[in-house]
Amino acid sequence: MHGVRERVLLRHLLEQDVSISEAARQVGVHRATLHRWIDAGLLDTDTDEIRARYKPRPAVTTKLDPYKPLLTERLREFPALTAVRLLAEIRAGGYTGSYSQVRDYVRAHRPAPSAEPVVRFETPPAHQAQVDFAHCKLPWGVRYALVVVLAYSRWLWVQFFPRQDLRTLILGLEQCFAAWGGVSRELLFDQMRSVLTRDDRLVGGGLVSNLEFLRFCRHYDVKARVCRPYRAQTKGKVERPIRYLRESFLYGRTFLSDADLNAQVLSWLETVANARVHGTTKVVPAVRFATEERPLLQPLPARAYRSLVLGSPPPVTATPARTLTAGPRVEVERRSLETYAAWASAMGDDS
Repeated sequence: MHGVRERVLLRHLLEQDVSISEAARQVGVHRATLHRWIDAGLLDTDTDEIRARYKPRPAVTTKLDPYKPLLTERLREFPALTAVRLLAEIRAGGYTGSYSQVRDYVRAHRPAPSAEPVVRFETPPAHQAQVDFAHCKLPWGVRYALVVVLAYSRWLWVQFFPRQDLRTLILGLEQCFAAWGGVSRELLFDQMRSVLTRDDRLVGGGLVSNLEFLRFCRHYDVKARVCRPYRAQTKGKVERPIRYLRESFLYGRTFLSDADLNAQVLSWLETVANARVHGTTKVVPAVRFATEERPLLQPLPARAYRSLVLGSPPPVTATPARTLTAGPRVEVERRSLETYAAWASAMGDDS
Protein backbone atom coordinates (compact mmCIF):
# COMPACT_ATOMS: atom_id res chain seq x y z
CA MET A 1 0.00 0.00 0.00
CA HIS A 2 1.38 3.42 -1.02
CA GLY A 3 1.34 6.17 1.57
CA VAL A 4 2.38 9.74 2.19
CA ARG A 5 6.10 9.10 1.55
CA GLU A 6 5.55 7.85 -2.01
CA ARG A 7 3.23 10.76 -2.88
CA VAL A 8 5.67 13.35 -1.55
CA LEU A 9 8.51 11.75 -3.52
CA LEU A 10 6.40 11.65 -6.70
CA ARG A 11 5.50 15.31 -6.36
CA HIS A 12 9.19 16.17 -5.93
CA LEU A 13 10.19 14.20 -9.05
CA LEU A 14 7.48 15.76 -11.18
CA GLU A 15 8.56 19.23 -10.06
CA GLN A 16 12.06 18.33 -11.34
CA ASP A 17 10.55 17.72 -14.82
CA VAL A 18 10.91 13.95 -14.56
CA SER A 19 8.46 12.19 -16.84
CA ILE A 20 5.41 10.47 -15.39
CA SER A 21 6.63 7.05 -16.56
CA GLU A 22 10.13 7.54 -15.10
CA ALA A 23 8.76 8.90 -11.79
CA ALA A 24 6.38 5.95 -11.46
CA ARG A 25 9.27 3.54 -12.18
CA GLN A 26 11.61 5.11 -9.60
CA VAL A 27 9.02 5.10 -6.83
CA GLY A 28 7.58 1.71 -7.69
CA VAL A 29 4.07 2.92 -8.50
CA HIS A 30 2.11 1.78 -11.51
CA ARG A 31 1.82 4.47 -14.18
CA ALA A 32 -1.99 4.22 -14.21
CA THR A 33 -2.07 4.76 -10.43
CA LEU A 34 0.07 7.89 -10.78
CA HIS A 35 -2.23 9.26 -13.50
CA ARG A 36 -5.21 8.64 -11.22
CA TRP A 37 -3.57 10.50 -8.33
CA ILE A 38 -2.75 13.43 -10.59
CA ASP A 39 -6.30 13.59 -11.96
CA ALA A 40 -7.73 13.47 -8.42
CA GLY A 41 -5.33 16.18 -7.26
CA LEU A 42 -3.86 13.95 -4.55
CA LEU A 43 -0.28 15.02 -5.27
CA ASP A 44 -1.25 18.66 -4.70
CA THR A 45 -2.89 17.93 -1.35
CA ASP A 46 -1.01 19.01 1.75
CA THR A 47 0.79 16.24 3.64
CA ASP A 48 -1.15 16.82 6.85
CA GLU A 49 -4.43 16.44 4.99
CA ILE A 50 -3.26 13.14 3.51
CA ARG A 51 -2.33 11.82 6.97
CA ALA A 52 -5.74 12.90 8.30
CA ARG A 53 -7.45 10.55 5.85
CA TYR A 54 -5.68 7.51 7.33
CA LYS A 55 -6.87 7.60 10.93
CA PRO A 56 -6.60 4.44 13.06
CA ARG A 57 -9.63 2.28 12.89
CA PRO A 58 -11.86 2.45 15.92
CA ALA A 59 -11.65 -0.55 18.23
CA VAL A 60 -14.18 -3.23 17.39
CA THR A 61 -16.31 -4.42 20.26
CA THR A 62 -16.18 -8.18 20.74
CA LYS A 63 -18.03 -10.65 22.88
CA LEU A 64 -14.82 -11.23 24.84
CA ASP A 65 -14.47 -7.63 26.07
CA PRO A 66 -16.49 -8.05 29.32
CA TYR A 67 -14.35 -11.08 30.25
CA LYS A 68 -10.89 -9.68 29.49
CA PRO A 69 -10.31 -8.32 33.04
CA LEU A 70 -11.12 -11.77 34.43
CA LEU A 71 -8.76 -13.49 31.97
CA THR A 72 -5.98 -11.04 32.79
CA GLU A 73 -6.37 -11.62 36.51
CA ARG A 74 -6.45 -15.39 36.14
CA LEU A 75 -3.30 -15.34 33.99
CA ARG A 76 -1.53 -13.08 36.46
CA GLU A 77 -2.28 -15.48 39.30
CA PHE A 78 -1.84 -18.72 37.31
CA PRO A 79 0.31 -18.04 34.22
CA ALA A 80 0.21 -21.65 33.00
CA LEU A 81 -3.59 -21.86 32.57
CA THR A 82 -4.46 -22.98 29.05
CA ALA A 83 -6.87 -21.18 26.73
CA VAL A 84 -9.15 -24.23 26.77
CA ARG A 85 -9.36 -24.11 30.57
CA LEU A 86 -10.07 -20.37 30.57
CA LEU A 87 -12.71 -20.78 27.85
CA ALA A 88 -14.55 -23.26 30.04
CA GLU A 89 -14.45 -20.85 32.98
CA ILE A 90 -15.87 -17.85 31.10
CA ARG A 91 -18.43 -20.04 29.31
CA ALA A 92 -19.78 -20.83 32.75
CA GLY A 93 -20.06 -17.06 33.23
CA GLY A 94 -22.09 -16.56 30.04
CA TYR A 95 -19.50 -16.11 27.30
CA THR A 96 -20.92 -17.09 23.90
CA GLY A 97 -18.01 -16.13 21.61
CA SER A 98 -15.50 -18.32 19.82
CA TYR A 99 -12.48 -20.16 21.15
CA SER A 100 -10.13 -18.33 18.76
CA GLN A 101 -10.79 -15.01 20.51
CA VAL A 102 -9.84 -16.52 23.86
CA ARG A 103 -6.78 -18.24 22.37
CA ASP A 104 -5.46 -15.07 20.72
CA TYR A 105 -6.02 -12.97 23.85
CA VAL A 106 -4.31 -15.51 26.11
CA ARG A 107 -1.37 -15.77 23.71
CA ALA A 108 -0.90 -12.00 23.70
CA HIS A 109 -1.37 -11.43 27.45
CA ARG A 110 0.17 -14.49 29.11
CA PRO A 111 2.97 -13.31 31.43
CA ALA A 112 6.43 -14.37 30.33
CA PRO A 113 7.82 -17.06 32.64
CA SER A 114 10.60 -15.82 34.87
CA ALA A 115 13.91 -17.60 34.38
CA GLU A 116 14.77 -19.96 37.21
CA PRO A 117 17.91 -18.81 38.99
CA VAL A 118 20.93 -21.02 38.43
CA VAL A 119 21.96 -22.48 41.76
CA ARG A 120 25.61 -23.47 41.62
CA PHE A 121 26.41 -26.47 43.77
CA GLU A 122 29.83 -26.12 45.36
CA THR A 123 31.66 -28.73 47.39
CA PRO A 124 34.24 -28.27 50.16
CA PRO A 125 37.95 -28.74 49.46
CA ALA A 126 39.16 -32.28 48.66
CA HIS A 127 35.60 -33.62 48.74
CA GLN A 128 34.73 -34.30 45.09
CA ALA A 129 36.38 -34.81 41.72
CA GLN A 130 34.42 -35.13 38.49
CA VAL A 131 35.53 -37.64 35.85
CA ASP A 132 34.67 -38.13 32.19
CA PHE A 133 36.08 -39.36 28.88
CA ALA A 134 36.28 -37.15 25.77
CA HIS A 135 36.26 -38.69 22.28
CA CYS A 136 39.06 -37.09 20.22
CA LYS A 137 39.96 -37.70 16.57
CA LEU A 138 43.66 -37.49 15.74
CA PRO A 139 45.53 -38.12 12.46
CA TRP A 140 46.55 -41.62 13.57
CA GLY A 141 43.18 -42.63 15.03
CA VAL A 142 40.73 -42.03 17.84
CA ARG A 143 42.05 -41.33 21.33
CA TYR A 144 40.10 -40.90 24.55
CA ALA A 145 41.01 -38.09 26.92
CA LEU A 146 40.45 -38.99 30.55
CA VAL A 147 39.53 -35.66 32.15
CA VAL A 148 39.49 -35.24 35.93
CA VAL A 149 38.76 -31.95 37.67
CA LEU A 150 38.79 -31.26 41.40
CA ALA A 151 35.48 -29.55 42.09
CA TYR A 152 36.72 -27.04 44.64
CA SER A 153 39.95 -25.72 43.12
CA ARG A 154 39.08 -26.60 39.46
CA TRP A 155 42.55 -28.18 39.22
CA LEU A 156 42.54 -30.11 35.92
CA TRP A 157 44.25 -33.37 34.96
CA VAL A 158 44.17 -34.89 31.45
CA GLN A 159 45.81 -37.82 29.70
CA PHE A 160 44.99 -39.57 26.40
CA PHE A 161 44.47 -43.32 25.98
CA PRO A 162 43.68 -45.59 23.01
CA ARG A 163 40.65 -47.12 24.82
CA GLN A 164 38.05 -46.08 27.39
CA ASP A 165 37.63 -49.40 29.20
CA LEU A 166 37.89 -50.25 32.88
CA ARG A 167 41.62 -50.96 32.74
CA THR A 168 42.20 -47.49 31.24
CA LEU A 169 40.01 -45.84 33.86
CA ILE A 170 41.84 -47.50 36.76
CA LEU A 171 45.27 -46.78 35.27
CA GLY A 172 44.37 -43.15 34.58
CA LEU A 173 42.91 -42.51 38.02
CA GLU A 174 46.01 -43.98 39.67
CA GLN A 175 48.17 -41.60 37.62
CA CYS A 176 45.89 -38.73 38.58
CA PHE A 177 46.00 -39.58 42.30
CA ALA A 178 49.78 -39.73 42.10
CA ALA A 179 49.85 -36.26 40.49
CA TRP A 180 47.63 -34.91 43.27
CA GLY A 181 49.62 -36.60 46.00
CA GLY A 182 46.34 -37.81 47.55
CA VAL A 183 42.75 -38.88 46.93
CA SER A 184 39.45 -37.00 47.07
CA ARG A 185 36.60 -38.41 49.13
CA GLU A 186 34.31 -39.06 46.17
CA LEU A 187 34.37 -39.33 42.39
CA LEU A 188 31.41 -38.23 40.29
CA PHE A 189 30.81 -40.03 36.97
CA ASP A 190 28.36 -39.96 34.11
CA GLN A 191 26.56 -43.14 33.05
CA MET A 192 29.92 -44.80 32.37
CA ARG A 193 29.90 -48.55 31.62
CA SER A 194 33.18 -49.04 33.42
CA VAL A 195 31.55 -47.77 36.62
CA LEU A 196 27.88 -48.68 36.25
CA THR A 197 26.32 -51.83 34.88
CA ARG A 198 22.70 -50.66 35.12
CA ASP A 199 20.77 -47.65 36.45
CA ASP A 200 17.14 -48.31 37.37
CA ARG A 201 16.54 -45.16 39.41
CA LEU A 202 14.12 -43.72 36.85
CA VAL A 203 11.82 -46.72 37.35
CA GLY A 204 12.11 -46.84 41.12
CA GLY A 205 15.09 -49.19 41.28
CA GLY A 206 18.70 -48.68 42.19
CA LEU A 207 22.21 -48.80 40.81
CA VAL A 208 24.05 -51.93 39.71
CA SER A 209 27.73 -51.09 39.96
CA ASN A 210 30.78 -52.71 38.41
CA LEU A 211 32.17 -54.90 41.18
CA GLU A 212 35.77 -54.62 40.03
CA PHE A 213 35.59 -50.83 40.12
CA LEU A 214 34.01 -50.96 43.57
CA ARG A 215 37.02 -52.95 44.79
CA PHE A 216 39.29 -50.27 43.30
CA CYS A 217 37.36 -47.56 45.14
CA ARG A 218 37.57 -49.42 48.45
CA HIS A 219 41.32 -49.77 48.00
CA TYR A 220 41.65 -45.97 47.67
CA ASP A 221 38.89 -45.22 50.21
CA VAL A 222 36.93 -43.14 47.70
CA LYS A 223 33.19 -43.20 47.03
CA ALA A 224 31.94 -43.45 43.43
CA ARG A 225 28.80 -41.49 42.61
CA VAL A 226 26.87 -41.55 39.32
CA CYS A 227 24.76 -38.73 37.88
CA ARG A 228 21.11 -39.32 37.19
CA PRO A 229 20.26 -39.75 33.50
CA TYR A 230 19.54 -36.53 31.57
CA ARG A 231 21.07 -34.36 34.30
CA ALA A 232 24.16 -33.07 32.52
CA GLN A 233 24.28 -29.93 34.68
CA THR A 234 25.22 -32.12 37.66
CA LYS A 235 28.65 -32.61 36.09
CA GLY A 236 29.11 -29.08 34.79
CA LYS A 237 32.56 -28.72 36.33
CA VAL A 238 33.97 -31.41 34.02
CA GLU A 239 31.73 -30.80 30.98
CA ARG A 240 33.02 -27.26 30.50
CA PRO A 241 36.73 -28.23 30.80
CA ILE A 242 36.22 -30.78 28.00
CA ARG A 243 35.10 -28.01 25.67
CA TYR A 244 37.98 -25.87 26.96
CA LEU A 245 40.39 -28.75 26.21
CA ARG A 246 39.16 -28.98 22.61
CA GLU A 247 39.29 -25.23 21.96
CA SER A 248 42.42 -24.23 23.87
CA PHE A 249 44.61 -27.34 23.48
CA LEU A 250 43.60 -29.66 20.63
CA TYR A 251 42.52 -27.11 18.05
CA GLY A 252 45.36 -25.90 15.81
CA ARG A 253 48.15 -27.99 17.34
CA THR A 254 50.30 -30.68 15.73
CA PHE A 255 51.17 -33.93 17.51
CA LEU A 256 53.73 -36.51 16.45
CA SER A 257 52.64 -39.49 18.53
CA ASP A 258 50.76 -40.55 21.65
CA ALA A 259 53.81 -39.78 23.77
CA ASP A 260 54.10 -36.31 22.27
CA LEU A 261 50.36 -35.73 22.73
CA ASN A 262 50.48 -36.57 26.43
CA ALA A 263 53.68 -34.60 26.98
CA GLN A 264 52.16 -31.53 25.37
CA VAL A 265 48.93 -31.75 27.37
CA LEU A 266 50.88 -31.97 30.63
CA SER A 267 52.80 -28.83 29.66
CA TRP A 268 49.54 -27.10 28.71
CA LEU A 269 47.98 -28.03 32.06
CA GLU A 270 50.93 -26.61 33.97
CA THR A 271 51.42 -23.40 32.00
CA VAL A 272 47.88 -22.57 30.82
CA ALA A 273 44.88 -24.46 32.22
CA ASN A 274 45.90 -24.58 35.87
CA ALA A 275 47.83 -21.31 35.77
CA ARG A 276 45.00 -19.03 34.54
CA VAL A 277 42.51 -17.17 36.70
CA HIS A 278 39.40 -19.37 36.64
CA GLY A 279 36.30 -17.63 35.31
CA THR A 280 34.02 -18.87 38.10
CA THR A 281 36.22 -18.95 41.20
CA LYS A 282 38.34 -15.91 40.17
CA VAL A 283 41.33 -17.78 41.62
CA VAL A 284 44.23 -19.58 39.90
CA PRO A 285 43.46 -23.34 40.19
CA ALA A 286 47.08 -24.27 40.93
CA VAL A 287 47.26 -21.76 43.79
CA ARG A 288 43.93 -22.81 45.28
CA PHE A 289 44.87 -26.47 44.97
CA ALA A 290 48.26 -26.05 46.64
CA THR A 291 47.08 -23.86 49.51
CA GLU A 292 43.57 -25.10 50.29
CA GLU A 293 42.90 -28.50 48.72
CA ARG A 294 46.04 -30.61 48.61
CA PRO A 295 46.55 -30.54 52.42
CA LEU A 296 43.03 -31.99 52.89
CA LEU A 297 43.29 -34.87 50.40
CA GLN A 298 43.25 -38.40 51.79
CA PRO A 299 46.67 -40.07 51.79
CA LEU A 300 47.59 -42.55 49.09
CA PRO A 301 47.54 -46.24 50.10
CA ALA A 302 50.80 -47.98 50.79
CA ARG A 303 50.63 -50.02 47.58
CA ALA A 304 49.03 -49.70 44.17
CA TYR A 305 45.81 -51.53 43.38
CA ARG A 306 46.18 -55.08 42.07
CA SER A 307 43.17 -56.34 40.14
CA LEU A 308 42.18 -59.98 40.50
CA VAL A 309 40.20 -59.79 37.26
CA LEU A 310 42.08 -57.55 34.89
CA GLY A 311 45.59 -58.55 35.84
CA SER A 312 48.59 -56.49 34.91
CA PRO A 313 48.99 -55.26 31.35
CA PRO A 314 51.65 -57.20 29.49
CA PRO A 315 54.95 -55.33 29.47
CA VAL A 316 56.06 -54.03 26.12
CA THR A 317 59.67 -55.12 25.58
CA ALA A 318 61.78 -54.92 22.48
CA THR A 319 62.82 -58.22 20.96
CA PRO A 320 66.60 -58.45 21.20
CA ALA A 321 68.46 -58.84 17.93
CA ARG A 322 69.83 -62.32 17.21
CA THR A 323 73.62 -62.61 17.37
CA LEU A 324 75.76 -65.37 15.85
CA THR A 325 78.19 -67.11 18.18
CA ALA A 326 81.57 -68.11 16.77
CA GLY A 327 82.35 -71.90 16.57
CA PRO A 328 85.75 -73.60 16.88
CA ARG A 329 88.35 -72.44 14.39
CA VAL A 330 88.99 -74.96 11.56
CA GLU A 331 92.34 -74.94 9.85
CA VAL A 332 92.21 -75.73 6.10
CA GLU A 333 95.26 -77.13 4.45
CA ARG A 334 96.15 -75.32 1.20
CA ARG A 335 98.10 -77.13 -1.71
CA SER A 336 99.06 -76.10 -5.22
CA LEU A 337 97.43 -77.48 -8.39
CA GLU A 338 100.70 -79.28 -9.38
CA THR A 339 100.45 -81.38 -6.22
CA TYR A 340 96.92 -82.53 -7.09
CA ALA A 341 98.02 -83.31 -10.68
CA ALA A 342 100.92 -85.46 -9.45
CA TRP A 343 98.54 -87.36 -7.14
CA ALA A 344 96.16 -88.01 -10.00
CA SER A 345 98.98 -89.28 -12.27
CA ALA A 346 100.25 -91.60 -9.55
CA MET A 347 96.81 -93.07 -9.00
CA GLY A 348 96.50 -93.74 -12.77
CA ASP A 349 99.78 -95.66 -12.86
CA ASP A 350 98.72 -97.89 -9.96
CA SER A 351 95.58 -98.92 -11.77
